[in-house]
Amino acid sequence: MKGRFAPSPTGYIHLGNVWIALLSYISTRQQKGKYVVRMEDIDLQRSKRELGEALLDDLEWLGFEWDEGPRVGGPEVSYWQSERQTYYADILEQLALDKIIYPCFCNRTRLQSIASAPHIGELVHRYDGKCRHLSKNDIDELYSMKEPSLRLAIDPCNLEFDDRWQGTHHIHLDSELDDYVLRRGDGMYAYNLAVVLDDIAMGITEVIRGNDLLDTTGQQLYLYKILQQCYPHNHIEVPKYGHAPLLVDADGNRLSKRQKSITIRELREQQWSASRILWELAVAGGLIDGDRYTHREINLSELMNLDLSCSSLRRKTIVIKR
Repeated sequence: MKGRFAPSPTGYIHLGNVWIALLSYISTRQQKGKYVVRMEDIDLQRSKRELGEALLDDLEWLGFEWDEGPRVGGPEVSYWQSERQTYYADILEQLALDKIIYPCFCNRTRLQSIASAPHIGELVHRYDGKCRHLSKNDIDELYSMKEPSLRLAIDPCNLEFDDRWQGTHHIHLDSELDDYVLRRGDGMYAYNLAVVLDDIAMGITEVIRGNDLLDTTGQQLYLYKILQQCYPHNHIEVPKYGHAPLLVDADGNRLSKRQKSITIRELREQQWSASRILWELAVAGGLIDGDRYTHREINLSELMNLDLSCSSLRRKTIVIKR
């Protein structure tokens, strides 16, 4: 069994990140599995190496230990997505040969107009399939003017998965409407591609993350299905999923790196201890009864025997007081 924590180093790690790290760590250790830390710095414009190193510093200060990842190594060449792009490119080349992906030359203005027309309010914007039916001559001509994005050509299907905390989900994908981008025109690889390929390569069998990513699961499951067909001799296992409630403030706003006094770096500067931070998260998340503790502190090893089937984890959000 392998679990993982895969943050994006676009800012200092905050309480919402640690909440997910805590749940994934407890679950992995309870199953006597290996814990992987992976830096999802695929967005080269927003991600910073120094922020990733600071994030690792804070994880170590909180008491987390990992079996594979930055600073400890492992069987993978790198655990930073920015250093894994050749791997993504090789897979896309194979998908192109199998005619599973196609170039899309639509600009942002056109895509925004599609999204705001009949599908306004949807969390996942849908496409109209325009570039899926371009002739070879059209493609060659457009290539001379613009570098295209690459879209996955979806076949209509119904998918289903059981989420650890959010229950059973049924997903229907349509051709053209649900064709989604695997690589942008500027060369940046999409989250849905990188996360699936890395989870496969690293042997991840359990994914615990925030339920804001629940709507991306269908797209990822479809990509798993395609890769299983393309590489039938490889053992590609679809991980089990657990989408945990997001931490929000008293006004219902999701905690983010832009808010004050919620990063571990800021709390450390205010003389918070690691055990105090873990205690606050465990109490807010309903993992422990704070009234049973004389001191407002608990260390990571004391949290290893907690019951992660508690009803609080089936919520959409958890309010944390700051």
